[in-house]
Amino acid sequence: MPPSSRFHPGAATDKGTIAMAFVQEALAGVRAQGIDGDALLAQAGISPELLQAPQARVSSTHYGTLWHAIAQTMDDEFFGMDSHRMKAGSFTLLCHSVIHCDTLERALRRALRFFRLVLDDFEGVLLREGEMARVVLAERLPGPRRAFAYGTFLIILHGLACWLISRRIPLHHATFRCAEPDYSAEWRVLFSPDLRFDQMETEIAFPAEYLDMANVQNERTMKVFLRSAPANFLVKYRNSDGLVARIRRQLRDIPPDTWPAFETLAQQLHFSPSTLRRHLTDEGQSYQTIKDALRLDLAISQLSHSDKSVLDIALDLGFAEASAFHRAFKKWTGARPGEYRRALGGQ
Repeated sequence: MPPSSRFHPGAATDKGTIAMAFVQEALAGVRAQGIDGDALLAQAGISPELLQAPQARVSSTHYGTLWHAIAQTMDDEFFGMDSHRMKAGSFTLLCHSVIHCDTLERALRRALRFFRLVLDDFEGVLLREGEMARVVLAERLPGPRRAFAYGTFLIILHGLACWLISRRIPLHHATFRCAEPDYSAEWRVLFSPDLRFDQMETEIAFPAEYLDMANVQNERTMKVFLRSAPANFLVKYRNSDGLVARIRRQLRDIPPDTWPAFETLAQQLHFSPSTLRRHLTDEGQSYQTIKDALRLDLAISQLSHSDKSVLDIALDLGFAEASAFHRAFKKWTGARPGEYRRALGGQ
């Protein structure tokens, strides 16, 4: 059977994957308290061996399981990154506190008041200035914090806001007081291509018109939402407006062995090849990196959530033979597909 007839794009493709750097960052607070991080990784179905492969990725499902395991073990949903614990169950209580707000603006202001009560070192302030709205983080301590601390606060707040109005809120820019982390490319997808580091303030900015949008959620939908939080923040509300996201959507819906050549893609998108290359460079990507990242997401999804053989997965992804898939996957993750499947607790 040819690969094209076996390929089925769908929900598993949309789940996406999480960079190993986020796993490392999530474990930093655990290790600082002398807690056995390897045991938590095993509980989440992630092998500690993958920590030695910084280019590796894990499924959003595995990362979400790890997130909950760490929060429960530390009794802190902010992973020890604030001088006051955000005790387990705080996020659920936050959702209950905003679910009956009629507009996004009222919900965000209430959410920020909630964070002010449960955290000591961070205080988010919502500013509405003409056509632009900003959430600015005020800090009690003088020096910049870990990049992951800023990112976690803003990912939770932005993800919650997107869910309340059931659409992604595009961010005009995001600035951070800290130095640029190694995983900033991930944040360009999560937040905005316009990221700025070593700034005076940490903030996100977005069109103020979104503040007037109605909250479309209720207690019934909240229960469903909470089952997949926080992993859904990291994959569902990524930047879907950029050119890279547009190309990913186009490729995701067709078999990998029929993906167009670069010149053909440029013609389909009504660009000249040089213009398309320049736009992709502006978003920090190339056509090859987009294809590699999508193939990797598809591979990890199938290795984690199916019992397909490695050969069948290789053919699904457009590789002519399993050995070519083995070489590519090892280049992407540092491990062979079979090793990765075992490390992820798959079949």
